[in-house]
Amino acid sequence: MKGNVGSVDRLLRIIVGLLIAIVGAIFDSWWGLIGIVPLATGLLRFCPLYLPLKISTLKKD
Repeated sequence: MKGNVGSVDRLLRIIVGLLIAIVGAIFDSWWGLIGIVPLATGLLRFCPLYLPLKISTLKKD
């Protein structure tokens, strides 16, 4: 599994994922589980949706 999420994209995904999860926990809502998706893609540096769209936010060497 080759990474396709760059550093800025990764940081934003982790922050947004944590915020969604925290807000979901504060309001005792199952919607907070949606925060797992951006959090996981940020931590794994891989987004499966980017594959069919042939997108990569990694910097070219």
